[in-house]
Parts: sequence; C-alpha cells; structure tokens
Amino acid sequence: MKKILSTQYNAATFNLGLLILRLSAGGIIMMNHGYMKLTGFGGMKNEFMDFLGLGPTFSLSLSLFAEFFCAILLILGLFTRVAAFLLIINMGVAFFLAHGGSFTDGELPFLYLSIFLTLLLMGPGRISIDRMIGK
Repeated sequence: MKKILSTQYNAATFNLGLLILRLSAGGIIMMNHGYMKLTGFGGMKNEFMDFLGLGPTFSLSLSLFAEFFCAILLILGLFTRVAAFLLIINMGVAFFLAHGGSFTDGELPFLYLSIFLTLLLMGPGRISIDRMIGK
C-alpha cells in the first residue's frame, strides 16, 4: 500500500510509461485517424474545413500529414518533439476552430491535445530512436 501512495518513481517505469503513451497516442489513435483521411482523401477534400484560406484540399493534406506521418514518428520515437508539436497544432485547430472550443463537441481533440503537449514537454523517453541517436 505504501508503494501505491508514493509520489516517487523509478526511471524504468517512467520510460515505459512514455513508451506506452507514444504507442497508444501515435499508433492506436492518430494513425487510425490519418489512415481514414488517407483512404478517403478524394471524398473528403471538398468537405474539409479550410482553416488557412488556402483551400480544403491543402488543409486536409496538412491534417493527414500530422495524423498519419507524425503518428509514425511518435511510434518510433523519432523527432518526437517536432511530431508532437505538429500534432498539437492539428488538434488545436480541431478543438478551437472545427469544434468551436466546446468541450461537449471537442472533448477528444482536447484530450489528444493534452497527450501531445505532455509528450512535447516530457520527450520520448529512453526507449526511442531519439535516445539512440543522442548517444
């Protein structure tokens, strides 16, 4: 019981926790969203929100890049902070512009935004390609 209530942590469980967060946020959540955009690109390009004023196809392409390719980078732990930053922008647009900043409609984008902000601040952890390159 004392261990459960402790505020201390060890490096192994900390790094394992970051790995699980990267794999679940990148692999299960974002890559799935990006894959749906990739396979349905033709049907979505005229319906997608034009948040930059450069056309819905360009906006969809940016979102697709962030959700699919940056998710792969997160899974690998490669350029983790850059990938997390791009995903933060993507989820910020989804939450504040597409959902109007409403927690009722934009609960999931806000949750993803929180996850990617955590990864930006914490980094990839030791179990990552970033760590291997850094040695």
